[in-house]
Amino acid sequence: MSSAVSALQGASHKGAVEIAETGLRGMITLRGDFADANFAKAIKSVLGATLPGQREVTSGKAGLLIWMSPDELLAVVDYAAAPALSAAISAKLAGKHHLAQVVSDARAVFSLKGQGAREVLAKGAPVDLSPAEFTPGHVRRTRLGQVAVAFWMTSEGEIEIVCFRSVAAFVFEWLKTAAAKDTLPAFF
Repeated sequence: MSSAVSALQGASHKGAVEIAETGLRGMITLRGDFADANFAKAIKSVLGATLPGQREVTSGKAGLLIWMSPDELLAVVDYAAAPALSAAISAKLAGKHHLAQVVSDARAVFSLKGQGAREVLAKGAPVDLSPAEFTPGHVRRTRLGQVAVAFWMTSEGEIEIVCFRSVAAFVFEWLKTAAAKDTLPAFF
């Protein structure tokens, strides 16, 4: 049996900001009725996080819980723990309409660190990234260089981006180009 490897095996680059693939991350797609108290209770009991509001990120004992759409969440957890956490959620929601599916190996995660992180993303994401609209604890699901991504700010000057594994090399190269030291205007 082969060992799991991340999409780009920890690739990194230092330009106007530091870009790094974060390595293996556990991810679980969760779907269900957010208004159902049993759904919220099951998620809280397993992950330790409350359901996030629209475009928000919450954290708990097992990791992050990220709003993706009105009926979809993404749990970002320890890679090895993802299957057991997904099974625990499904067990608690047995008989209820839901989905708890491990998608860890279908995704890649990058971090951007540095003062120009907002500006790098602003070059290709058609969303408002101003400090008034995008702060720690918020997520945006959009496009970056014409591929689907979601990103959230973990702290000021630090952003994580998730994309499909199949476009990880493209996203990494796009970020490197956007982070070229001589191409960063100060938008914010």
